[in-house]
Amino acid sequence: MKNIPSVCVASRAPGYGVCFFIFCTLAVATTLMLSAPDTAFAEGQGPIYVPEKYMAGRVLIQPRPGLSPEKLDNIISEHGGRRIFLIEPINLHIIELPPQANAPAIAAALSRNPHLKFVELDGALQPDFYPNDPYYSSSWHLPKIGAPTAWDSAQGTGVTIAILDTGVDTTQPDLQSQLVPGWNFYDANDDVTDVHGHGTAVAGIVAAAGNNGVGGASVSFQSRIMPMRITDPAGYGYYSLMAQALTAAADYGARVANISFRNVSLSSSVDSAAQYMRSKGGVVVIAAGNTGNLLTDPPRDSLTAVAATDSNDARATFSSWGDYVDAAAPGISILTTTQGGGYGSMTGTSAASPIVAGVYALMMSANSALQPATLDSTLLSTALDLGTTGFDPYYGYGRVRAANAVAEAGQTSGADSEPPTVEITSPGGGNVSGLVPVDVTATDNVAVTRVELYVNGSLVATDAFAPYGFTLDSTQYADGQVNLQARAYDAAGNSASSSTVLVTVANDTTPPAVAIQNPADGSVVSGTVTISVNATDNQQVAKIALSIDGREVAVWHDSSSLSYQWRTQPPRGKGKKQGPASSTISATAEDIGGNAATATATVTVTR
Repeated sequence: MKNIPSVCVASRAPGYGVCFFIFCTLAVATTLMLSAPDTAFAEGQGPIYVPEKYMAGRVLIQPRPGLSPEKLDNIISEHGGRRIFLIEPINLHIIELPPQANAPAIAAALSRNPHLKFVELDGALQPDFYPNDPYYSSSWHLPKIGAPTAWDSAQGTGVTIAILDTGVDTTQPDLQSQLVPGWNFYDANDDVTDVHGHGTAVAGIVAAAGNNGVGGASVSFQSRIMPMRITDPAGYGYYSLMAQALTAAADYGARVANISFRNVSLSSSVDSAAQYMRSKGGVVVIAAGNTGNLLTDPPRDSLTAVAATDSNDARATFSSWGDYVDAAAPGISILTTTQGGGYGSMTGTSAASPIVAGVYALMMSANSALQPATLDSTLLSTALDLGTTGFDPYYGYGRVRAANAVAEAGQTSGADSEPPTVEITSPGGGNVSGLVPVDVTATDNVAVTRVELYVNGSLVATDAFAPYGFTLDSTQYADGQVNLQARAYDAAGNSASSSTVLVTVANDTTPPAVAIQNPADGSVVSGTVTISVNATDNQQVAKIALSIDGREVAVWHDSSSLSYQWRTQPPRGKGKKQGPASSTISATAEDIGGNAATATATVTVTR
């Protein structure tokens, strides 16, 4: 539920003129594991979600910014893993595990490491739709959402919509003129031919050509379609391919992306990629699912999840529901394109999702200056409230209304002068050593785009994906005090810094060497005695404390020597002459890492 405010390797696709990140053929070479939805547990930690289907021998990891590749290798090598691909824009590592490895158990174990932001299996998702209904001759959904009125102001011109799906039929007459270069992330080539039919239907709903006397109309018929195949031949789409396709789409100009697959919001990898797209000014729309049941998928600010309604604005009985649902749209018998140049109708939240993607595109063409958070707010606040007043888990904030959303978008200013707020929540101070997790909270009236970590005034790492966190390698700094500060930015360029947090680097484990130079152990003393202490350390002596007979009498800071005048006073026995007595002198030296050592001398005090 959204809040509404008041690598890999880069390869040039032949003939396309743009460079896409490619995944090679990893999906082909890996076994698809089938299991009941389940969880795996790491000792002392929460569960790892185990998708119904996932790739065996693979886990996806996003380390905290600041963790070096060498240190990441040390972490994963304990489980026999090795890095094979990196989706660089979102710092997502694809890890190959040994043959026969228990991927859920390893993912659960790795999730215990505080320097990994998340660890997940590479889930495989099916397209989420019902088979095509009998041909439905009119596009009832378009007047229902007010699209004809919206078209008077905006038709999607200048907006590219990425369709992350099974491919697109590039020979379909209503789609040919709409296409821009895309990529097949499964086979690592530019053949985006639809292997299933689902992608062609989705593309036709959102942006089939209009006013051409052919077929039907789409929501945003002046927009362009970027086909991104993220499935195997059977139609299963993978978290890793979705994440890669989103980052590539964002880099090459798409401002809207549609993923009509169920359970997408369960993936932290896809969430990170969607956050990356939002940092480029784009939005990502997903289908809520067709189970007809309550789903506990997590709400994601980066994803707009869409439920389905019928022609009477009632919830479609098949439409899944839960707190992750943001909005609703028509999803029954939606006229669209089919493979082979034909037309038919599509039913399911897979049909509702591209309708919302099209409305986003209309809003963007009406006002290109609007940032994703403002687009969200406008889309949801103008929706027709259905069900319980306000937000509810069946319709989200309501059924989208294109005419209202476009009208408000055209009148909304994209200006933002309010800076974010940012705070380092951990560590709060004290001694640190080794790899140190640094947690940061950052909020903004619109949206935070990135958070930077500074150590002693120098930038050391940047995190663009909430929740924000870093790894500080304290071994790169000399023992002693260092200051930490975070700085957050929003899309308008406003920024703010956190308060400075002072920590003491204490990686040194070698204690100082300390010696009592005078008096010597076993000597006899009287009167005023000069006690002399010397200390040395491989780093720095922080203090020397002197005690006599268990009572501390002097403390010298930031010095390697101490001199103290001791007026000896041996005890008197009652009614007896004063006689000699034994006293113990102890000197404790401590270094800046907190390591300490003590020297003692026992002397005889006489009159």
